[in-house]
Amino acid sequence: MKKSIILALIGITPMMLMAQSAIDAYQLSQSDLKGTARFMSMAGAFGALGGDLSTLNQNPAGIGVYRSSEIGMSLNLDFQGTETNSMGSIMKADQTKFTCNNFGYVGAVKLDSEVMPYFTWGALFNRVASFDRKYQGFIPSLNTSLSNFVANNTNGWDEGELNMSYYDSYAPWLSILAYDAYMIHPNGNSSYDGMYQDGTRGNASFDVREKGYVDEYSINFGGNIMNTLYWGIGFGFTDISYTSASYYDEELTGARVVNTDVDGNEIGTITGNGWYDLGNYQRVKGNGFNFKAGLIFKPINELRLGIAVHTPTYYDLQHEAYAGIEYSYAKEVERPLGDVETIATKEGYVEVDDGYYTYYDYDLRTPWRLILSAAGVIGGRGILSMDYEYVGYNNMRVSDADGNEYYAETGDIENYYQASHIIRLGGEYRVTPSFSLRAGYSYQTSPATDVAKNNDRYIYTSGTNTLGTNPAYTFDNSTQYITAGCGYRYKGFYIDMAYVHKARKSEYRAFSSFGEFDEMMNDYKVNNRSNSSTIKDNNNQLVLSVGYKF
Repeated sequence: MKKSIILALIGITPMMLMAQSAIDAYQLSQSDLKGTARFMSMAGAFGALGGDLSTLNQNPAGIGVYRSSEIGMSLNLDFQGTETNSMGSIMKADQTKFTCNNFGYVGAVKLDSEVMPYFTWGALFNRVASFDRKYQGFIPSLNTSLSNFVANNTNGWDEGELNMSYYDSYAPWLSILAYDAYMIHPNGNSSYDGMYQDGTRGNASFDVREKGYVDEYSINFGGNIMNTLYWGIGFGFTDISYTSASYYDEELTGARVVNTDVDGNEIGTITGNGWYDLGNYQRVKGNGFNFKAGLIFKPINELRLGIAVHTPTYYDLQHEAYAGIEYSYAKEVERPLGDVETIATKEGYVEVDDGYYTYYDYDLRTPWRLILSAAGVIGGRGILSMDYEYVGYNNMRVSDADGNEYYAETGDIENYYQASHIIRLGGEYRVTPSFSLRAGYSYQTSPATDVAKNNDRYIYTSGTNTLGTNPAYTFDNSTQYITAGCGYRYKGFYIDMAYVHKARKSEYRAFSSFGEFDEMMNDYKVNNRSNSSTIKDNNNQLVLSVGYKF
Protein backbone atom coordinates (compact mmCIF):
# COMPACT_ATOMS: atom_id res chain seq x y z
CA MET A 1 0.00 0.00 0.00
CA LYS A 2 1.21 3.46 -0.87
CA LYS A 3 1.33 5.87 2.01
CA SER A 4 1.84 9.56 2.22
CA ILE A 5 3.62 11.22 5.10
CA ILE A 6 1.02 13.34 6.80
CA LEU A 7 2.55 16.75 7.14
CA ALA A 8 -0.48 18.95 7.66
CA LEU A 9 -2.40 19.78 10.77
CA ILE A 10 -6.04 20.71 10.61
CA GLY A 11 -6.10 24.06 12.36
CA ILE A 12 -9.09 25.43 14.16
CA THR A 13 -9.88 27.57 17.13
CA PRO A 14 -12.81 26.81 19.47
CA MET A 15 -15.92 27.12 17.33
CA MET A 16 -19.60 26.22 17.26
CA LEU A 17 -18.85 23.66 14.56
CA MET A 18 -18.19 20.08 15.57
CA ALA A 19 -15.97 17.30 14.28
CA GLN A 20 -16.93 14.63 16.82
CA SER A 21 -19.58 11.99 16.18
CA ALA A 22 -21.52 9.14 17.78
CA ILE A 23 -18.76 6.81 16.49
CA ASP A 24 -16.12 8.76 18.46
CA ALA A 25 -18.28 8.71 21.61
CA TYR A 26 -18.49 4.92 21.53
CA GLN A 27 -14.79 4.51 20.77
CA LEU A 28 -13.89 6.36 23.97
CA SER A 29 -16.57 4.70 26.16
CA GLN A 30 -15.45 1.08 25.88
CA SER A 31 -14.04 -1.03 28.71
CA ASP A 32 -12.10 -4.30 28.81
CA LEU A 33 -11.70 -7.24 31.14
CA LYS A 34 -8.76 -5.88 33.13
CA GLY A 35 -7.63 -6.43 36.70
CA THR A 36 -5.87 -8.93 38.94
CA ALA A 37 -5.05 -12.41 37.66
CA ARG A 38 -7.60 -14.00 40.01
CA PHE A 39 -10.31 -11.58 38.83
CA MET A 40 -9.51 -12.15 35.14
CA SER A 41 -9.16 -15.93 35.43
CA MET A 42 -12.80 -16.02 36.63
CA ALA A 43 -13.87 -13.72 33.74
CA GLY A 44 -14.49 -10.86 36.16
CA ALA A 45 -17.45 -12.60 37.85
CA PHE A 46 -16.67 -11.04 41.22
CA GLY A 47 -19.61 -8.71 41.84
CA ALA A 48 -20.90 -10.77 44.79
CA LEU A 49 -17.54 -12.03 46.08
CA GLY A 50 -15.27 -9.12 46.96
CA GLY A 51 -12.01 -9.50 48.78
CA ASP A 52 -9.99 -8.75 45.62
CA LEU A 53 -8.34 -5.49 44.54
CA SER A 54 -10.21 -5.48 41.22
CA THR A 55 -13.60 -5.39 42.93
CA LEU A 56 -12.89 -1.79 43.93
CA ASN A 57 -13.56 -0.85 40.30
CA GLN A 58 -16.43 -3.29 39.82
CA ASN A 59 -18.55 -3.54 42.98
CA PRO A 60 -17.08 -1.23 45.65
CA ALA A 61 -18.86 -3.29 48.32
CA GLY A 62 -16.13 -5.88 47.73
CA ILE A 63 -13.86 -3.76 49.89
CA GLY A 64 -16.21 -4.32 52.82
CA VAL A 65 -15.37 -8.04 52.78
CA TYR A 66 -11.77 -7.34 53.81
CA ARG A 67 -10.74 -8.09 57.39
CA SER A 68 -7.04 -7.43 56.84
CA SER A 69 -4.91 -5.08 54.79
CA GLU A 70 -3.51 -5.93 51.34
CA ILE A 71 -1.04 -4.58 48.81
CA GLY A 72 -0.61 -6.02 45.33
CA MET A 73 0.10 -5.45 41.65
CA SER A 74 -0.57 -7.16 38.30
CA LEU A 75 1.42 -7.38 35.06
CA ASN A 76 -0.06 -8.19 31.66
CA LEU A 77 1.49 -9.60 28.47
CA ASP A 78 -0.94 -9.18 25.55
CA PHE A 79 -0.51 -11.03 22.23
CA GLN A 80 -2.83 -9.20 19.83
CA GLY A 81 -3.89 -10.53 16.45
CA THR A 82 -6.40 -9.35 13.84
CA GLU A 83 -7.67 -10.97 10.68
CA THR A 84 -9.45 -8.87 8.06
CA ASN A 85 -11.67 -10.43 5.40
CA SER A 86 -12.62 -8.22 2.44
CA MET A 87 -14.58 -10.19 -0.18
CA GLY A 88 -12.42 -13.24 0.51
CA SER A 89 -9.15 -11.29 0.57
CA ILE A 90 -7.61 -12.02 4.00
CA MET A 91 -4.87 -10.01 5.68
CA LYS A 92 -3.45 -10.42 9.19
CA ALA A 93 -1.65 -8.14 11.62
CA ASP A 94 -0.03 -8.89 14.99
CA GLN A 95 1.63 -7.04 17.85
CA THR A 96 2.64 -7.70 21.46
CA LYS A 97 2.14 -5.31 24.39
CA PHE A 98 3.38 -5.41 27.98
CA THR A 99 1.55 -3.35 30.61
CA CYS A 100 0.84 -3.00 34.29
CA ASN A 101 -2.85 -3.80 34.80
CA ASN A 102 -3.17 -2.48 38.32
CA PHE A 103 -1.65 -1.90 41.69
CA GLY A 104 -3.32 -0.93 44.90
CA TYR A 105 -3.68 -0.98 48.65
CA VAL A 106 -6.53 -1.81 51.01
CA GLY A 107 -6.45 -0.95 54.70
CA ALA A 108 -8.81 -2.61 57.20
CA VAL A 109 -9.49 -1.07 60.59
CA LYS A 110 -11.14 -3.22 63.27
CA LEU A 111 -13.78 -1.30 65.17
CA ASP A 112 -15.03 -1.94 68.67
CA SER A 113 -18.55 -2.49 67.40
CA GLU A 114 -20.78 -5.49 66.88
CA VAL A 115 -22.88 -3.60 64.34
CA MET A 116 -19.98 -2.60 62.05
CA PRO A 117 -16.92 -4.61 63.09
CA TYR A 118 -14.65 -3.30 60.29
CA PHE A 119 -14.14 -0.13 58.31
CA THR A 120 -12.04 -0.38 55.16
CA TRP A 121 -10.54 2.00 52.67
CA GLY A 122 -8.38 1.57 49.58
CA ALA A 123 -6.61 3.23 46.70
CA LEU A 124 -6.23 1.54 43.32
CA PHE A 125 -4.76 2.16 39.87
CA ASN A 126 -6.50 0.07 37.21
CA ARG A 127 -6.26 0.01 33.42
CA VAL A 128 -9.93 0.04 32.49
CA ALA A 129 -9.46 -0.22 28.71
CA SER A 130 -6.78 -0.59 26.07
CA PHE A 131 -7.28 0.84 22.58
CA ASP A 132 -4.21 -0.89 21.14
CA ARG A 133 -5.07 -2.51 17.81
CA LYS A 134 -3.84 -2.57 14.24
CA TYR A 135 -5.54 -3.99 11.17
CA GLN A 136 -5.20 -3.75 7.42
CA GLY A 137 -7.08 -4.97 4.40
CA PHE A 138 -7.30 -5.14 0.61
CA ILE A 139 -10.65 -4.78 -1.17
CA PRO A 140 -10.23 -6.41 -4.62
CA SER A 141 -13.32 -4.89 -6.25
CA LEU A 142 -15.12 -1.65 -5.39
CA ASN A 143 -18.86 -1.03 -5.56
CA THR A 144 -18.30 2.73 -5.59
CA SER A 145 -15.61 5.24 -4.62
CA LEU A 146 -14.84 7.46 -1.67
CA SER A 147 -14.65 10.29 -4.19
CA ASN A 148 -18.31 9.74 -5.10
CA PHE A 149 -19.25 9.70 -1.43
CA VAL A 150 -17.52 13.06 -0.92
CA ALA A 151 -19.08 14.49 -4.10
CA ASN A 152 -22.52 13.49 -2.81
CA ASN A 153 -21.82 15.32 0.48
CA THR A 154 -20.57 18.37 -1.40
CA ASN A 155 -23.66 18.83 -3.56
CA GLY A 156 -25.27 22.16 -2.75
CA TRP A 157 -22.04 23.93 -1.87
CA ASP A 158 -20.90 26.68 -4.21
CA GLU A 159 -17.53 26.06 -5.85
CA GLY A 160 -16.33 29.36 -4.44
CA GLU A 161 -16.67 27.92 -0.91
CA LEU A 162 -14.30 25.11 -1.91
CA ASN A 163 -11.75 27.62 -3.19
CA MET A 164 -11.65 29.48 0.12
CA SER A 165 -9.38 28.80 3.09
CA TYR A 166 -10.62 26.40 5.73
CA TYR A 167 -11.08 29.19 8.26
CA ASP A 168 -13.17 31.31 5.86
CA SER A 169 -15.42 28.59 4.42
CA TYR A 170 -18.34 26.76 6.00
CA ALA A 171 -18.07 23.88 3.53
CA PRO A 172 -17.08 20.44 4.90
CA TRP A 173 -13.32 20.23 5.25
CA LEU A 174 -13.15 16.81 3.58
CA SER A 175 -14.93 18.35 0.57
CA ILE A 176 -12.36 21.15 0.36
CA LEU A 177 -9.51 18.65 0.69
CA ALA A 178 -10.97 16.37 -2.02
CA TYR A 179 -11.60 19.35 -4.31
CA ASP A 180 -7.96 20.43 -3.96
CA ALA A 181 -6.86 16.85 -4.76
CA TYR A 182 -9.04 16.66 -7.93
CA MET A 183 -11.06 13.78 -6.46
CA ILE A 184 -14.34 15.62 -7.09
CA HIS A 185 -15.29 17.70 -10.13
CA PRO A 186 -17.90 20.48 -10.46
CA ASN A 187 -20.56 19.89 -13.12
CA GLY A 188 -22.54 23.12 -12.67
CA ASN A 189 -25.31 24.32 -10.33
CA SER A 190 -23.31 23.51 -7.19
CA SER A 191 -23.27 19.82 -8.09
CA TYR A 192 -20.24 17.52 -8.18
CA ASP A 193 -19.11 14.21 -9.65
CA GLY A 194 -16.78 11.66 -8.15
CA MET A 195 -14.27 9.54 -10.06
CA TYR A 196 -16.37 6.35 -10.22
CA GLN A 197 -18.54 6.16 -13.37
CA ASP A 198 -19.97 3.52 -15.71
CA GLY A 199 -17.13 1.20 -16.68
CA THR A 200 -14.89 2.12 -13.76
CA ARG A 201 -13.03 -0.72 -12.06
CA GLY A 202 -10.88 -0.46 -8.98
CA ASN A 203 -9.53 -1.77 -5.71
CA ALA A 204 -8.74 -0.26 -2.33
CA SER A 205 -6.42 -0.78 0.62
CA PHE A 206 -6.64 0.39 4.20
CA ASP A 207 -4.32 0.38 7.19
CA VAL A 208 -5.41 1.45 10.68
CA ARG A 209 -3.27 1.65 13.80
CA GLU A 210 -4.81 2.58 17.13
CA LYS A 211 -3.27 2.88 20.55
CA GLY A 212 -4.12 4.34 23.90
CA TYR A 213 -5.76 3.55 27.21
CA VAL A 214 -8.23 4.50 29.91
CA ASP A 215 -6.55 4.50 33.33
CA GLU A 216 -8.55 4.94 36.50
CA TYR A 217 -7.29 6.02 39.91
CA SER A 218 -9.91 5.28 42.54
CA ILE A 219 -10.40 5.94 46.23
CA ASN A 220 -12.83 3.61 47.99
CA PHE A 221 -14.48 3.32 51.39
CA GLY A 222 -16.52 0.47 52.81
CA GLY A 223 -17.47 -1.71 55.71
CA ASN A 224 -19.85 -4.40 56.82
CA ILE A 225 -22.92 -4.50 59.00
CA MET A 226 -23.06 -7.49 61.35
CA ASN A 227 -21.01 -9.54 58.84
CA THR A 228 -24.13 -9.82 56.69
CA LEU A 229 -24.42 -6.66 54.62
CA TYR A 230 -21.29 -5.23 53.01
CA TRP A 231 -21.22 -1.74 51.51
CA GLY A 232 -18.81 0.38 49.53
CA ILE A 233 -18.47 3.60 47.58
CA GLY A 234 -15.76 4.65 45.16
CA PHE A 235 -14.59 7.84 43.50
CA GLY A 236 -12.83 7.33 40.18
CA PHE A 237 -10.48 9.77 38.44
CA THR A 238 -9.71 8.74 34.86
CA ASP A 239 -6.93 9.56 32.43
CA ILE A 240 -7.66 8.83 28.77
CA SER A 241 -5.42 8.85 25.69
CA TYR A 242 -6.40 7.67 22.21
CA THR A 243 -4.45 8.02 18.97
CA SER A 244 -5.11 6.61 15.53
CA ALA A 245 -3.31 6.75 12.20
CA SER A 246 -5.40 5.56 9.27
CA TYR A 247 -4.72 5.33 5.55
CA TYR A 248 -7.14 4.56 2.74
CA ASP A 249 -6.20 4.45 -0.93
CA GLU A 250 -7.98 3.58 -4.16
CA GLU A 251 -6.62 2.59 -7.58
CA LEU A 252 -9.19 3.16 -10.33
CA THR A 253 -9.19 2.42 -14.07
CA GLY A 254 -11.68 3.84 -16.53
CA ALA A 255 -12.36 6.60 -14.02
CA ARG A 256 -13.39 10.22 -14.36
CA VAL A 257 -10.12 12.13 -13.88
CA VAL A 258 -8.95 15.70 -14.38
CA ASN A 259 -7.86 16.65 -17.91
CA THR A 260 -5.16 19.23 -18.70
CA ASP A 261 -3.85 21.08 -21.73
CA VAL A 262 -0.22 21.05 -22.85
CA ASP A 263 0.60 23.73 -20.27
CA GLY A 264 -0.89 21.71 -17.41
CA ASN A 265 -4.00 23.86 -17.07
CA GLU A 266 -7.21 22.09 -16.07
CA ILE A 267 -9.73 21.74 -18.90
CA GLY A 268 -12.47 19.54 -17.45
CA THR A 269 -12.44 15.76 -17.08
CA ILE A 270 -11.55 12.74 -19.17
CA THR A 271 -11.73 8.97 -18.74
CA GLY A 272 -8.41 7.68 -17.44
CA ASN A 273 -6.72 6.09 -14.45
CA GLY A 274 -6.40 7.47 -10.94
CA TRP A 275 -4.86 6.77 -7.55
CA TYR A 276 -5.14 8.64 -4.29
CA ASP A 277 -4.35 8.02 -0.63
CA LEU A 278 -6.23 9.73 2.22
CA GLY A 279 -4.28 9.82 5.48
CA ASN A 280 -5.76 10.81 8.84
CA TYR A 281 -4.15 11.15 12.24
CA GLN A 282 -5.98 12.08 15.41
CA ARG A 283 -5.31 12.21 19.11
CA VAL A 284 -7.77 12.60 21.97
CA LYS A 285 -6.69 13.04 25.56
CA GLY A 286 -8.28 14.26 28.75
CA ASN A 287 -9.52 13.51 32.24
CA GLY A 288 -12.77 12.37 33.78
CA PHE A 289 -14.61 11.61 36.98
CA ASN A 290 -17.13 8.96 38.06
CA PHE A 291 -18.78 7.53 41.15
CA LYS A 292 -19.60 3.93 42.09
CA ALA A 293 -21.68 2.42 44.88
CA GLY A 294 -22.52 -1.15 45.77
CA LEU A 295 -23.87 -3.69 48.26
CA ILE A 296 -23.19 -7.38 48.94
CA PHE A 297 -25.74 -9.33 51.00
CA LYS A 298 -24.81 -12.65 52.66
CA PRO A 299 -28.01 -14.18 54.10
CA ILE A 300 -26.19 -17.48 54.73
CA ASN A 301 -22.53 -18.36 54.42
CA GLU A 302 -23.15 -20.34 51.23
CA LEU A 303 -24.90 -17.55 49.31
CA ARG A 304 -23.96 -13.98 48.39
CA LEU A 305 -25.88 -11.43 46.33
CA GLY A 306 -24.48 -8.19 44.93
CA ILE A 307 -25.58 -5.00 43.23
CA ALA A 308 -23.48 -2.08 41.97
CA VAL A 309 -24.21 1.13 40.07
CA HIS A 310 -21.63 3.11 38.08
CA THR A 311 -22.39 6.66 37.08
CA PRO A 312 -21.15 7.79 33.67
CA THR A 313 -17.61 9.07 33.45
CA TYR A 314 -17.76 12.78 32.74
CA TYR A 315 -14.83 13.66 30.47
CA ASP A 316 -13.18 16.94 29.58
CA LEU A 317 -11.37 16.12 26.34
CA GLN A 318 -8.94 17.77 23.93
CA HIS A 319 -8.77 16.81 20.26
CA GLU A 320 -6.13 17.37 17.62
CA ALA A 321 -5.94 16.02 14.04
CA TYR A 322 -3.96 15.95 10.83
CA ALA A 323 -5.00 15.07 7.25
CA GLY A 324 -3.60 14.93 3.74
CA ILE A 325 -4.20 13.40 0.32
CA GLU A 326 -1.54 12.23 -2.12
CA TYR A 327 -2.85 11.77 -5.68
CA SER A 328 -1.85 10.78 -9.20
CA TYR A 329 -4.04 10.79 -12.34
CA ALA A 330 -3.29 9.82 -15.94
CA LYS A 331 -4.97 9.78 -19.37
CA GLU A 332 -4.32 7.73 -22.46
CA VAL A 333 -3.21 9.62 -25.58
CA GLU A 334 -3.11 8.08 -29.07
CA ARG A 335 0.01 8.96 -31.04
CA PRO A 336 0.12 9.45 -34.86
CA LEU A 337 1.37 5.90 -35.48
CA GLY A 338 -1.52 4.42 -33.54
CA ASP A 339 0.42 3.82 -30.32
CA VAL A 340 -1.35 4.57 -27.06
CA GLU A 341 0.66 6.29 -24.35
CA THR A 342 -0.39 6.97 -20.77
CA ILE A 343 0.65 10.41 -19.59
CA ALA A 344 0.19 12.11 -16.24
CA THR A 345 -2.45 14.81 -15.92
CA LYS A 346 -2.13 15.73 -12.25
CA GLU A 347 -0.13 14.45 -9.33
CA GLY A 348 0.83 15.90 -6.00
CA TYR A 349 0.01 16.18 -2.32
CA VAL A 350 -2.49 18.46 -0.62
CA GLU A 351 -3.05 19.05 3.05
CA VAL A 352 -5.67 20.62 5.23
CA ASP A 353 -4.91 24.23 6.06
CA ASP A 354 -1.23 24.23 5.11
CA GLY A 355 0.22 23.20 8.43
CA TYR A 356 -1.91 25.05 10.98
CA TYR A 357 -2.39 23.35 14.31
CA THR A 358 -5.70 21.80 15.35
CA TYR A 359 -6.90 21.97 18.91
CA TYR A 360 -10.33 22.16 20.52
CA ASP A 361 -12.13 20.99 23.66
CA TYR A 362 -15.35 19.07 24.12
CA ASP A 363 -17.14 17.03 26.80
CA LEU A 364 -18.24 13.41 26.77
CA ARG A 365 -20.58 11.49 29.04
CA THR A 366 -20.11 7.71 28.91
CA PRO A 367 -22.90 5.17 29.67
CA TRP A 368 -24.48 4.27 32.98
CA ARG A 369 -23.72 0.75 34.21
CA LEU A 370 -25.68 -1.61 36.47
CA ILE A 371 -24.26 -4.89 37.79
CA LEU A 372 -26.28 -7.67 39.46
CA SER A 373 -24.42 -10.62 40.93
CA ALA A 374 -24.83 -13.93 42.73
CA ALA A 375 -22.25 -16.38 44.10
CA GLY A 376 -22.37 -19.69 45.93
CA VAL A 377 -19.79 -21.30 48.18
CA ILE A 378 -19.76 -25.09 47.82
CA GLY A 379 -18.39 -27.25 50.59
CA GLY A 380 -15.92 -24.63 51.70
CA ARG A 381 -13.66 -25.47 48.72
CA GLY A 382 -15.53 -24.32 45.63
CA ILE A 383 -17.03 -21.06 44.35
CA LEU A 384 -19.48 -20.50 41.51
CA SER A 385 -20.23 -16.91 40.58
CA MET A 386 -22.32 -15.07 37.98
CA ASP A 387 -22.62 -11.38 37.02
CA TYR A 388 -25.04 -9.57 34.75
CA GLU A 389 -24.04 -6.08 33.59
CA TYR A 390 -26.19 -3.56 31.75
CA VAL A 391 -24.34 -0.87 29.75
CA GLY A 392 -26.51 1.90 28.30
CA TYR A 393 -24.51 2.92 25.24
CA ASN A 394 -27.57 4.68 23.82
CA ASN A 395 -27.29 7.15 26.73
CA MET A 396 -23.86 8.53 25.75
CA ARG A 397 -23.79 12.28 25.19
CA VAL A 398 -21.42 14.77 23.52
CA SER A 399 -21.36 18.50 24.28
CA ASP A 400 -19.18 21.53 23.85
CA ALA A 401 -16.72 22.72 26.49
CA ASP A 402 -19.49 24.81 28.11
CA GLY A 403 -21.79 21.82 28.48
CA ASN A 404 -24.14 22.60 25.57
CA GLU A 405 -25.32 19.29 24.16
CA TYR A 406 -24.86 18.47 20.48
CA TYR A 407 -28.38 17.26 19.70
CA ALA A 408 -27.57 15.96 16.21
CA GLU A 409 -24.94 13.66 17.71
CA THR A 410 -27.43 12.62 20.41
CA GLY A 411 -29.83 11.52 17.68
CA ASP A 412 -27.08 9.54 15.96
CA ILE A 413 -26.13 7.84 19.24
CA GLU A 414 -29.72 6.73 19.76
CA ASN A 415 -29.95 5.49 16.15
CA TYR A 416 -26.63 3.65 16.03
CA TYR A 417 -26.26 2.25 19.55
CA GLN A 418 -28.30 0.26 22.02
CA ALA A 419 -27.86 -1.16 25.49
CA SER A 420 -25.26 -3.92 25.68
CA HIS A 421 -25.68 -6.89 28.03
CA ILE A 422 -22.77 -8.75 29.61
CA ILE A 423 -22.92 -12.16 31.29
CA ARG A 424 -19.90 -13.32 33.30
CA LEU A 425 -19.49 -16.81 34.78
CA GLY A 426 -16.61 -17.85 37.02
CA GLY A 427 -15.54 -20.74 39.18
CA GLU A 428 -12.76 -21.55 41.64
CA TYR A 429 -11.80 -24.83 43.28
CA ARG A 430 -9.35 -25.04 46.16
CA VAL A 431 -7.32 -28.19 45.44
CA THR A 432 -5.31 -27.77 48.64
CA PRO A 433 -5.44 -25.10 51.33
CA SER A 434 -2.74 -23.25 49.36
CA PHE A 435 -3.42 -24.04 45.69
CA SER A 436 -6.53 -23.16 43.62
CA LEU A 437 -7.71 -23.65 40.04
CA ARG A 438 -10.03 -21.19 38.27
CA ALA A 439 -11.94 -20.74 35.01
CA GLY A 440 -14.48 -18.35 33.51
CA TYR A 441 -16.49 -17.20 30.51
CA SER A 442 -17.91 -13.83 29.49
CA TYR A 443 -20.23 -12.83 26.66
CA GLN A 444 -21.19 -9.29 25.61
CA THR A 445 -23.94 -8.52 23.10
CA SER A 446 -23.36 -6.05 20.28
CA PRO A 447 -23.74 -2.39 21.27
CA ALA A 448 -24.67 -1.46 17.68
CA THR A 449 -28.23 -1.51 16.38
CA ASP A 450 -29.19 -3.68 13.42
CA VAL A 451 -30.18 -0.52 11.54
CA ALA A 452 -26.59 0.75 11.82
CA LYS A 453 -24.89 -2.55 11.01
CA ASN A 454 -26.88 -3.63 7.95
CA ASN A 455 -25.29 -1.00 5.64
CA ASP A 456 -28.57 0.37 4.32
CA ARG A 457 -28.52 3.80 5.92
CA TYR A 458 -26.28 6.84 5.94
CA ILE A 459 -23.83 6.86 8.87
CA TYR A 460 -22.58 10.22 10.10
CA THR A 461 -18.93 10.23 11.19
CA SER A 462 -16.34 12.87 11.96
CA GLY A 463 -15.60 12.83 8.22
CA THR A 464 -19.12 14.01 7.40
CA ASN A 465 -19.20 16.81 9.96
CA THR A 466 -17.91 20.22 8.95
CA LEU A 467 -14.50 20.03 10.59
CA GLY A 468 -13.80 16.31 10.19
CA THR A 469 -11.84 14.49 7.49
CA ASN A 470 -12.11 10.79 8.42
CA PRO A 471 -15.24 9.05 7.07
CA ALA A 472 -14.22 5.50 8.16
CA TYR A 473 -15.95 3.65 11.00
CA THR A 474 -16.43 0.24 12.61
CA PHE A 475 -19.35 -1.36 14.43
CA ASP A 476 -18.64 -4.13 16.94
CA ASN A 477 -20.58 -7.39 17.08
CA SER A 478 -20.46 -9.72 20.08
CA THR A 479 -17.38 -10.08 22.32
CA GLN A 480 -16.37 -13.23 24.19
CA TYR A 481 -13.76 -14.06 26.82
CA ILE A 482 -12.57 -17.55 27.75
CA THR A 483 -10.37 -17.56 30.85
CA ALA A 484 -8.42 -19.91 33.12
CA GLY A 485 -5.86 -19.60 35.88
CA CYS A 486 -4.41 -20.77 39.15
CA GLY A 487 -3.23 -19.31 42.43
CA TYR A 488 -0.94 -20.15 45.34
CA ARG A 489 -1.13 -18.83 48.91
CA TYR A 490 1.56 -19.06 51.58
CA LYS A 491 0.76 -17.31 54.83
CA GLY A 492 0.10 -13.70 53.77
CA PHE A 493 1.85 -13.93 50.40
CA TYR A 494 0.01 -14.84 47.18
CA ILE A 495 0.81 -15.28 43.50
CA ASP A 496 -1.84 -15.75 40.80
CA MET A 497 -1.65 -16.44 37.08
CA ALA A 498 -4.30 -16.14 34.38
CA TYR A 499 -4.77 -16.88 30.70
CA VAL A 500 -7.39 -14.77 28.91
CA HIS A 501 -8.61 -15.23 25.34
CA LYS A 502 -10.67 -12.43 23.79
CA ALA A 503 -12.61 -12.89 20.54
CA ARG A 504 -14.45 -10.01 18.88
CA LYS A 505 -15.86 -9.34 15.43
CA SER A 506 -16.26 -5.88 13.89
CA GLU A 507 -17.48 -4.53 10.55
CA TYR A 508 -15.24 -1.89 8.92
CA ARG A 509 -16.24 0.56 6.20
CA ALA A 510 -14.02 3.27 4.75
CA PHE A 511 -17.11 5.44 4.25
CA SER A 512 -20.86 5.19 4.59
CA SER A 513 -23.34 3.96 2.04
CA PHE A 514 -24.97 7.03 0.54
CA GLY A 515 -27.67 8.33 -1.76
CA GLU A 516 -30.21 11.11 -1.74
CA PHE A 517 -31.84 12.79 1.22
CA ASP A 518 -35.54 11.94 1.48
CA GLU A 519 -37.37 14.98 2.85
CA MET A 520 -40.51 12.95 3.58
CA MET A 521 -38.58 10.37 5.62
CA ASN A 522 -36.08 12.93 6.96
CA ASP A 523 -33.29 10.50 6.15
CA TYR A 524 -31.01 9.37 3.32
CA LYS A 525 -32.29 6.89 0.74
CA VAL A 526 -29.30 4.66 0.10
CA ASN A 527 -28.54 3.69 -3.50
CA ASN A 528 -24.73 3.45 -3.35
CA ARG A 529 -23.50 0.73 -0.99
CA SER A 530 -19.95 0.95 0.28
CA ASN A 531 -17.79 -2.14 0.64
CA SER A 532 -17.49 -3.72 4.06
CA SER A 533 -14.75 -5.81 5.67
CA THR A 534 -14.98 -8.14 8.66
CA ILE A 535 -12.35 -7.76 11.36
CA LYS A 536 -11.71 -10.59 13.83
CA ASP A 537 -9.76 -9.76 16.98
CA ASN A 538 -8.13 -12.75 18.69
CA ASN A 539 -6.13 -11.56 21.68
CA ASN A 540 -4.36 -13.81 24.17
CA GLN A 541 -3.20 -12.42 27.50
CA LEU A 542 -0.98 -13.77 30.26
CA VAL A 543 -1.47 -12.07 33.62
CA LEU A 544 0.66 -12.31 36.75
CA SER A 545 -0.39 -10.90 40.12
CA VAL A 546 1.60 -10.81 43.33
CA GLY A 547 0.63 -9.39 46.68
CA TYR A 548 0.68 -9.61 50.43
CA LYS A 549 -2.12 -9.59 53.01
CA PHE A 550 -1.31 -8.47 56.52
